[in-house]
Amino acid sequence: MSAVVRSDRKGGDFGWARAAWQQAGFGPVLLVLLLAVNIAVNPARFAPGAWGTLIGLAAPLIGAALASTPAILGGRGGIDISVGPLMGFINALIVLVLVQRLGIETPWIIVPAAVLIGAAVGAGNGVLATVLRIQPIVATLGTYLILIGITLTILPAPTGTVPAWLRALGGPLSILPLTAVFLAWIAIRRLPYYDHLMAVGSDDRAAYTAGIPVTLVRFLSYVITGAFAGVAALMMTALIGSADPSIGPTYTLMAISAVALGGVSLAGGRGGLLGAAIGAIDIFLLQSALTYFNLSTFVLQIAYGVVLVLAIVLTALHERLLGRAKETA
Repeated sequence: MSAVVRSDRKGGDFGWARAAWQQAGFGPVLLVLLLAVNIAVNPARFAPGAWGTLIGLAAPLIGAALASTPAILGGRGGIDISVGPLMGFINALIVLVLVQRLGIETPWIIVPAAVLIGAAVGAGNGVLATVLRIQPIVATLGTYLILIGITLTILPAPTGTVPAWLRALGGPLSILPLTAVFLAWIAIRRLPYYDHLMAVGSDDRAAYTAGIPVTLVRFLSYVITGAFAGVAALMMTALIGSADPSIGPTYTLMAISAVALGGVSLAGGRGGLLGAAIGAIDIFLLQSALTYFNLSTFVLQIAYGVVLVLAIVLTALHERLLGRAKETA
């Protein structure tokens, strides 16, 4: 009986830790370490009173990581590298077309427009990757180049301003669009679609045999990724307060690194938005620490590359340890 009690107590006391480990891997550990380093070297910036500003600074990266996650969960190498350029494209359309040329400043038009444009581009990626069965990274690379080209054509240099309500989302209120994304994901998790997505990402052949519409499930994952990228574009626009054609693409590799650091399997079928958000915060904290020491942008690029490799290695190690835990269970 004592053995049973110990087993139940272990599951009851540490079940939350086991669930966090399965979902986010090494991400929370890195979060604690990097937060401790940042507080030690720059306590003023990370004082509780400054957290609102920090959330606003980190929000676009967190949004980009959240947007990248659904397509990756769908498996078959569904890494959408067009998320960053899509954010920049939507940023240009909002400021240059809606605000400057058409004089539209109401959130009731701007917000739905950003989400719908993102979903439309995501649907295009979905057709290329799932219907035409082009390798996802190749398909989204084409979209990446097209979006950058269009953005630079209509917006060669930074310009414009944003409405006051949108600028306000660049600070503590950036938690509102982030919360909206999580609420949308919670709603998706309650649908049969979520189980289908994870099944397709884990083993698409078994899912097809079980009667799951694999192509439709993967197609919708790209649509969701595009819609979430539209929300991330709003947060980026709020942060910079204008239209800038050069900023969006910088989020591409950092977002993918964040997803991997957050324990989301790049092979699909495991992970979630919470892990991706933790990974994004990890990269933001690393960026803050390196910036504090006045390191050059070249060193930052090297650091991002190292983080990407480290994230992939840690994800592989995480999957191996989970596999061993299942074998011994």
